Amino acid sequence: MTNPPLNPDDPNGQQPPSPYDQYAGAQDPYSQNPYPQDPYQQGPYQQNPYGAAGPAGGRPRPSVTFQQAIELFFKNYAVFNGRASRSEYWWVALFTFLVNAVLNGLARSIGDSGSMALTVVSSLWSLAILVPSLAICWRRLHDTGRPGGWFFIVLIPIVGWIILIVFLAGPSRQDAWQRFDNGTLPVES
Repeated sequence: MTNPPLNPDDPNGQQPPSPYDQYAGAQDPYSQNPYPQDPYQQGPYQQNPYGAAGPAGGRPRPSVTFQQAIELFFKNYAVFNGRASRSEYWWVALFTFLVNAVLNGLARSIGDSGSMALTVVSSLWSLAILVPSLAICWRRLHDTGRPGGWFFIVLIPIVGWIILIVFLAGPSRQDAWQRFDNGTLPVES
């Protein structure tokens, strides 16, 4: 048994033309990408913000090891533009905490005779890391999609520090590069 033709009036069995045939070759406007380019392919100024060796801008900051984080901390001494990854920030926080703990522990164990010298060393250390600590905190806030000025929330007693820690521990925002990767950017290696 054979199927009857689709159009009994047409001897070839072809379907009559549809009023929608005019759209047959047209592209569906809803299937097009609304963004003309992938934002992770190039930086906002058509340049590679992380140096010639790496891929174009807009990509997340790389996860780093403890040693790499310390090196980047001092290489990007006063760079407040750009972003810092979560690992980059928290390895540095651990490093500065450990150095402060060792200096304070030594000052207590030595007693009065050597504690003055260690107090001076500890004070010099704190002054030496003040600017890079602020810079990496600023860049970490940028990576979470917030302006660096959110750092000043620490001026609110107790609650401000808690809010800042939550912000700093937050995930990276994929679109943060569009707002914060301008000016002198931090180096990656």
